[in-house]
Amino acid sequence: MAAIRSFFRHVAAADPASFGVAQRVLTIPIKRTHIDVTYHLTTAEVDTLIAAPDPKTPRGRRDRAFLLFLARTGARASEATGVSANDLQLERPHPQVLLRGKGLRDRVVPIAKDPARALTSLLSERGIAHHEPRPIFLGNERLTRFGATHIVRRAATEAVPTRPALADKPISPHIFRHFLAMKLLQSGVDLLTIQAWLGHARVATTHHYATADVEMMRNGLEKAGVNGDHGVRFRPKDSVLQLLNSI
Repeated sequence: MAAIRSFFRHVAAADPASFGVAQRVLTIPIKRTHIDVTYHLTTAEVDTLIAAPDPKTPRGRRDRAFLLFLARTGARASEATGVSANDLQLERPHPQVLLRGKGLRDRVVPIAKDPARALTSLLSERGIAHHEPRPIFLGNERLTRFGATHIVRRAATEAVPTRPALADKPISPHIFRHFLAMKLLQSGVDLLTIQAWLGHARVATTHHYATADVEMMRNGLEKAGVNGDHGVRFRPKDSVLQLLNSI
């Protein structure tokens, strides 16, 4: 349906004689679809996933650096696997990375201290200079989206004995974007900043996170005073009553 609508928008612009037909097609309503609840991980669950790879092996160190990168930058799997050493600026007082997003929408996002240390160690271990156009997350070659999903699921499998609740959650690279978005939202970061950080084309996409946070809704009920708890009825002391009578 999206392809058909795109085609008839082109027809309407390119062939005036067919404008009426194109308009009738474009007025066909879009079918409503069910929108699933957005799942996100707790901080403890994310920390358990990041700690799951074995730091004594090269693969484990790469996996940990990759998981840290996803969790701290909110990058899509394709953006994370597409990062090269020359996209990183780790020598700055405030490290950052260039992410190449969908629709040719590039953006620069900050890198926290723990992934910056992990990435510096990974580059040193691989013998990659900071400004070389070489991939930093490697299998036999540059890591693919399939490889990224495999790393995350392997970490989840290893983390389940420590955090059994992970077995019931849909774990994928994308869930780290949900985690970061919720953390930013709960910290008071505005939706426009989160939109720019995650590379969303529309703020409506980012707004979905605001509707997903039950804890923020619960806090809103308490602040609004509509939680049904009226508290204990005030009973004035004798001294208060005497003061009121004397006024």
